[in-house]
Amino acid sequence: MIRISTCCLAVSAALLGLSTMVAAAQGRGREQGENANVSPVYGVKLPKGYRDWKLISVAHEAGKNNDIRAILGNDIAVKAYREGKRPFPDGAVIVRLAWQYESSPRNDAVFPAPQSFVAGAPTNVQVSVKDSRLYAASGGWGYGQFDSGKANPSEALTRSCFACHAKLDAGSDQVFTAYSH
Repeated sequence: MIRISTCCLAVSAALLGLSTMVAAAQGRGREQGENANVSPVYGVKLPKGYRDWKLISVAHEAGKNNDIRAILGNDIAVKAYREGKRPFPDGAVIVRLAWQYESSPRNDAVFPAPQSFVAGAPTNVQVSVKDSRLYAASGGWGYGQFDSGKANPSEALTRSCFACHAKLDAGSDQVFTAYSH
């Protein structure tokens, strides 16, 4: 009788353990589905509503990129920019939208000489998220690049974000863009 009870107890424990593992695996599957659009290395997501955030600055990147950029920030980032607060507080998110930098024959037809450049086709969106605890190894910043709304899966590209930002002076908190009043 004791052997049967022990055997039943062992089988029950095994079934409970198996059902717990299955439930956990199903939960991970749901999480991976929900988080499928996150950057490698840092797990950064494309923030909801970022296109409605405040403008921090614009930039033209020449050379290989040859793009025009709008740099936007959430309320935490914008407040830190306006107050000159460095390092940025946790929760600050900076988004850089980029488009091909193109001349505008339509606009130039109005002017006495070619001079108009506009945003052409979109290239990508880059996101920087400040969380000094989660991203301690990368100066408190997590990075992601999104192409056509999807996270770029290249770990090498994502790691290069920190490598480049880390070259900035200490007072910048690894942020390229200055606030344009």
